[in-house]
Amino acid sequence: MEKIIFFGLIIPILIFMLYLGGRAIKTGFNAKSSNKSDTENEKNIEEENSLNDKKNLSDELNKLNELLKSGVLTQEEFEKAKKKILDN
Repeated sequence: MEKIIFFGLIIPILIFMLYLGGRAIKTGFNAKSSNKSDTENEKNIEEENSLNDKKNLSDELNKLNELLKSGVLTQEEFEKAKKKILDN
């Protein structure tokens, strides 16, 4: 009789503990996959920003070169402006 009462109480408790453990593991996997996709999105954004920065840099250097060719800037002014752009 005591065994029936013991197992009658222990088995539902064990099943509930397994349920909670399974939920915790599932939540962990979901969080990990969500974090992974967020990290991938951030990497893509950083790559796009670096490409835009490179395009902006080349555009600015081309504008400076056009100003030098048209005679608006001297060679010294061109070198200073170029250095300032490349240092940023």
